[in-house]
Amino acid sequence: MTKPELLAPAGNLEKLKTAINFGADAVYLGGSKLNLRAFANNFNIEELKEGLEFAHSRGKKIYVTLNIIPHNDDLAEIEDYLKELYEIGVDAILVADPGIIETAKAVVPNLEIHLSTQANCVNYKSALFWHKLGVKRVVMAREMSINDFKILREKLPKTCDIEAFVHGSMCMAYSGRCMLSNYLTGRDANRGECAQPCRYKYHLIEENESGERHEITENNNGIYIMNSKDLCMIEHIPELMESGINSLKIEGRMKSVYYVASVVKAYREAIDKYIEDPKKYVFDSKWADYLLKPSHRPYTTGFYFDEEIKQSYESSAYIRNYDIVGIVRNYNKDSHIATIQQKNKVYNGDAVEVLVPKGDNKNIKLNSMKKENGEAIDSAPSAQMIFTIECHEELKADDIIIKLKEAK
Repeated sequence: MTKPELLAPAGNLEKLKTAINFGADAVYLGGSKLNLRAFANNFNIEELKEGLEFAHSRGKKIYVTLNIIPHNDDLAEIEDYLKELYEIGVDAILVADPGIIETAKAVVPNLEIHLSTQANCVNYKSALFWHKLGVKRVVMAREMSINDFKILREKLPKTCDIEAFVHGSMCMAYSGRCMLSNYLTGRDANRGECAQPCRYKYHLIEENESGERHEITENNNGIYIMNSKDLCMIEHIPELMESGINSLKIEGRMKSVYYVASVVKAYREAIDKYIEDPKKYVFDSKWADYLLKPSHRPYTTGFYFDEEIKQSYESSAYIRNYDIVGIVRNYNKDSHIATIQQKNKVYNGDAVEVLVPKGDNKNIKLNSMKKENGEAIDSAPSAQMIFTIECHEELKADDIIIKLKEAK
């Protein structure tokens, strides 16, 4: 059995390193041009070089998104940008537009091309068409079932890789090709500026032949008729592994470091456990627990099992049970002192959980909190402040500290 790649999002350099530390085989990210997350902390060239060095030194890969649907003015200096990406060692580019593909083939013929899900590929003949044009990997549309993927693998040559989303936000439009944001706000979703109006609260009004209008809603608060649940396939690793998919993709370049770490950890452990012995594989509920703690919407398996896509009508808000409160920067084994960078306010004596890249999470208390100068403190209220604790449980740099949110 071929072990599939686990592909994680990286909204910035910190998230890139977190994804790799927690088990991702590759990350995808946006550079300075032509990507669908215009409001993310996208990578400039120097950050991209640092990320590439970090990834490649650990045997991991980096893919850069150039997946907008471009207009003429978006293509300015595209040749120079492609050459720059190739020269610094980017492993592949993600592209949806034939014009960008044709340009890449002409100016950087040895740079690997992956077809973005924005190209709406849902069948083997389309995938074969793109493969013959030079695309090495096809990121299939989210509107496909497990059986669709099995047929795809049977029909495509082994030289054509298949990638599929297995976790994260879903779009109410067909593979993200939506005009609603442009219509309502003037921000073009297909050029990276989606305002997510599908998450808004709407009221549906019916007008009859006489001109009378009647409100059609489930209750007085309206309904979220276009607000999709989040995709989650953690309980279906065997089906994914047996489908022939080469790369399992996690959505979330705009999500937090904690989200990236927790989701990557869950899928890494599940995939590795299945590979270890498929016949004895048993789902571990802790993997689902990892996915329930960071911010998420209610989960669904989407289109994988031929079900009509489920949508969350109640609210567009995230479910958020835990907060990230710090990241371990150093641990001294002799003094048992951990140095922590604050992410959210936390108090001396708080019971917290430590998310670690490998193995079970740890439960500790934040005892003897002090500032860097040794002054005792009751809390760490300042953003990004450095503080220390005494902890006899051995911690490691980049471990993530989370805390259960207090009930209101």
